[in-house]
This record gives sequence, C-alpha cells and structure tokens, in this order.
Amino acid sequence: MNLRTPGGNDATRTFNRSKNVVPTSGLCSRCFESCRGNCEVFKSSFRGREVIYPGPFGEMTAGGDKDYPIDYSHLNIQGYAMGAQGLPEGVEGNSDTATFPIVNTETEYGWGKKVKMKLPIFTGALGSTEIARKNWEHFTVGAAISGITIVCGENVCGVDPALELDKNGKITKSPEMDRRIEAYRRFHDGYGEILVQMNVEDTRLGVAEYLRKRHDLETIELKWGQGAKCIGGEIKVKSLEEALTLKKRGYIVTPDPTIKSNQEAFKQGAIKEFERHSRLGFVSEEGFIKEIKRLRDLGYKRITLKTGAYSMRELAMAIKYASMTKIDLLTIDGAPGGTGMSPWRMMQEWGIPTFYIEALMYEFCEKLANKGMRVPDIAIAGGFSLEDHVFKAIAMGAPYVKAVCMGRALMIPGFVGKNIGEWLKNKNLPPTVKEFGTKPEEIFVCYEELSEKYGKDMKDIPLGAVAIYTFTQRIRVGLQQIMAGSRNFRLSTISRKDLMCLTEEAARVSDIPYLMDASREEAEKVLEG
Repeated sequence: MNLRTPGGNDATRTFNRSKNVVPTSGLCSRCFESCRGNCEVFKSSFRGREVIYPGPFGEMTAGGDKDYPIDYSHLNIQGYAMGAQGLPEGVEGNSDTATFPIVNTETEYGWGKKVKMKLPIFTGALGSTEIARKNWEHFTVGAAISGITIVCGENVCGVDPALELDKNGKITKSPEMDRRIEAYRRFHDGYGEILVQMNVEDTRLGVAEYLRKRHDLETIELKWGQGAKCIGGEIKVKSLEEALTLKKRGYIVTPDPTIKSNQEAFKQGAIKEFERHSRLGFVSEEGFIKEIKRLRDLGYKRITLKTGAYSMRELAMAIKYASMTKIDLLTIDGAPGGTGMSPWRMMQEWGIPTFYIEALMYEFCEKLANKGMRVPDIAIAGGFSLEDHVFKAIAMGAPYVKAVCMGRALMIPGFVGKNIGEWLKNKNLPPTVKEFGTKPEEIFVCYEELSEKYGKDMKDIPLGAVAIYTFTQRIRVGLQQIMAGSRNFRLSTISRKDLMCLTEEAARVSDIPYLMDASREEAEKVLEG
C-alpha cells in the first residue's frame, strides 16, 4: 500500500529530482536553491494554476493512481465443479449443454420501459471536453454497434460555438448536440440508448426542452457529480473570444476574461488558456422531486441520475430519492475516477473509493429493501476496465447492480482505432500493429463480422468504432468464461456468494466472507456426511 504524497506525476508533467521524497509533503528530501526542476512546487512557481490540472488538455485522459488500502483485487471469484444456474428454459445442465459460449451477457435497466444492452457495460459521460468532441463519431458509433448505452455528458450545448439562444437565453439551435445524437441513432439497432446529462447550466439553458422538441429524446440524466472531482465540470479554452462568449452565456470563467490585465497577459502569452467551470449543485428532497416531475411533464419516459464519491449522507439521499421518484438508473461513481480534466490533487485525495462506496451502497439498498421499498437499478463506476472487474462489481452489488459504467477503458479503443486509420494512411504502422497485417481486414479480428452485417454502410463506420466493438467482444467472451466457471449462465443469477475476500479487512468492509470462511459450512457437511 502506497499512500505517500508524490511531488511529481506524469499527469501534471512534473517529477522529483531526488530519489528520496518526504512522504507527507512530496518534496525532495534535499531541496537545492539552485535546482533546475521539475517538482510540482517548482513548476507551480511560474505556471501557477495551470499545474493543478493534467495535461495537455484535449490530447489525453488522466486517472487517479492513489493506492487505496482495499480495492477489487482483494476479491477473488468463486469457482465450482457442479451446478448450472440460469440456463435457457428446458436445457438440462451437463457437460454437453452448459458450455461457456451459451452464457447470456445481456442486461437491462429501467423502472417501467426497460432498456436492454448486449453487455453490462456502458460509456461514462463524454461531454464538453475537446477529447470527447473530436472523437465523438468513433465513440458513439462504437457504442451503437456494440449494443450498449452512451452517455453524452454535461455542457455540450453550452460550449457549442454555433449555439443559438432566444431572447430568454434558451436554446433554439445546437448543431453540436444534433450531430452527437444523430450519429448514434444512425447505427442504433434496439440495444442501449443515448442519454444526455444535465447540470445547473444545462437546466438554465433549456437543454431538456430542446432535446424533447428537436430530437424526441426519451431519457435524460441528472448530474450530481462524479468520482474524479467534487466540483462541477471543467474545460480549458485557448481563445479570448471563446472565453468571453462562455462567460456571457453564464459560465464561471477563470481567469476572468473581462479584466483588462488578463486580456493583456493573454496577448503577451503569459496566460495561454482560460478555464470554464460549472457551478456547484445544491440538492434537496423537495427540489429533486419537483425537477423529476418537471422532466416527466416534458415527456421523458426515463430519468437517470449520476452521483459521485460524496459522503454517506449524499449516497443515502441518492438511493432513497431515486427509489421515491422511480429513477430508472442510478450511477454511483467512486473515487478516484478518470477524466479529461479534473484538478489532479483533488482527484487523488477526495471522496469515497469505489470498493468502499459499493459496500455502503449494498448496505443502504438492503435497508430500503427490508422496508419494502423498491431499490432502483444501479450502475457502478470508478476504475473498471476488464471482464473480471465487471463480474466483481455486479456480484458485490447483487441483486441491485445491473451494469458497470466505464470511462477511459471504452475511450482507449476509440483512440487506438482512429490512430490505426491515420497510421495506415501515412504508411507508418508501429510494429505492435503491423505484426498482424497492413489492412483493416487483417488487423481487426472483428472487421469481417461487421462488414458482413453492415455491407455498404461499413464505409461509414470509423475504425475507432470497429476497435470499440472489438474490445467489447473481448469483454463479452471473457465474461462468459468467468460466468460459466462460477456456474452462472445469465447475469441475474450472479450473487455475492460468488465472491470471497483475500483479506480480513476487505471482509470487514464488504461483509463478503474471508476465503478461509467462505463455504465452510457446506464443506463441513460434506466431511460429516
């Protein structure tokens, strides 16, 4: 376990000069007056607030790397040599029928009209960051052809350069939002959905009204927060004109672009970018219920809620309010999260880590269920990337957790596929890719499968989308194998009994048995029989 404070990190492009670092401060044990850098204090001495954030903005994503005392690696999955739960009706479980390829990985969520997904994963909020905007076709088409939901994040309309507002400051046209929705719908085939997040600024701009009127969208997501930070969404802006526009639209922009000295500093090159921030939300039971009613009156058939790694109180509020108002999906995002832009030290040091917050979630859900309340369908987010993570998160939160929300893990394939396209065009494939071929049909193991399905439309599926589909198929098959080994042939039969803790501390936090106690009673019965 490493809980020291580093004085440098690749995310902020800083590093300690010395091999010996003071654990609490992150400073080198010897700090020379003549040092040429480049710890965080050194770089912050001339770049100031810029060093708060990972960078370069718009070209990378960053994930917190704090090593918490307990995480999902402290869980192992139980395997069995007998039994088969969840087989198709009429199928008797034996070695010939209970094979892993028949495992059903489909899931669904919703209070009334359910949304089905081919896999129990979906993308996190891809909102107003530059990296989401410029890669959107790859992400959204990839999600659509994979049969999973994509979340279009907050502030997309608000930062749209071509945004048009009426005299009351309400949206009448947002080409960027239109582009995002239409790209997903073109390849959507009945599984998953596109839903749009809404924060304080989005509400003021009338995003909900625009989405209903322009696109007849059925689902919208309210945003309380995320695991990566405990403040609102942020982006960086590289032009003074854009900074002034965003401030005029009601956003918090820092440094203030209307101040003459800041304008001059920008012209001189000292200030190289501005930050656009969203406001903090203030949640109350009365206000939440009122907003849900307003959205339903607008015609939304499904309303989802995304919350972050806040205190136990806010977690209890999210679960209870979601139950009271029949929220269709509650996504709980644990710390430290991953992001296109969050304050790095905040991402490292705030909030309840995912393992702990899921343990609390289960405890609170059980309390509501024991009172006779219907617990909302739940998704867990915060550091997941592969099939074993998905299984553990679903099992730990069973029967309430229906899916895992992934951020960076579903963005990376989009980057990879897009880059392969560029490398092919420029004839400079790296050896890591070239060993498999020099054409998309040779490189992507799922290319011909998609080509057969989409025919002439294949030319409109970007390679980033092909890569996302290929990645989701790896998740699907890997999950099928793990599920078959635990004798679960559909997701709804997965339970907490399919997990065991490797440490007594993890068992204490999660209430999942320590491996030396798990199934002991059944084992003793075998020995005594």
